[in-house]
Amino acid sequence: MKSRKQMLEEFLAQDPNDSFSRYALALELEKEGKQPEAAEQFREVIARDPDYVAAYYHLGRLLGQTGLIEEARDVYRRGLNAAIAAGDQRSRSEMQEALQGLE
Repeated sequence: MKSRKQMLEEFLAQDPNDSFSRYALALELEKEGKQPEAAEQFREVIARDPDYVAAYYHLGRLLGQTGLIEEARDVYRRGLNAAIAAGDQRSRSEMQEALQGLE
């Protein structure tokens, strides 16, 4: 039986622009302790789909945990703008709190 990670990798091989599968793969990689690979996938989600607000939050959190504070702030700020543009009040609030937590 295939692992969730393997299934997600197959989905992405079929459709590299599948933001949900790429986001889910990043979460799986993070669970496995593969932070650099997870960050790469979160960045790719944002590059391909700048409106995928959740990816900003998770990338910012991951960067903050690994000590890349300035980069985390930048990601949270971009995520905050994406959340505002999307009218996503919950994500906007989460992003603001996360950003304040780094200050």
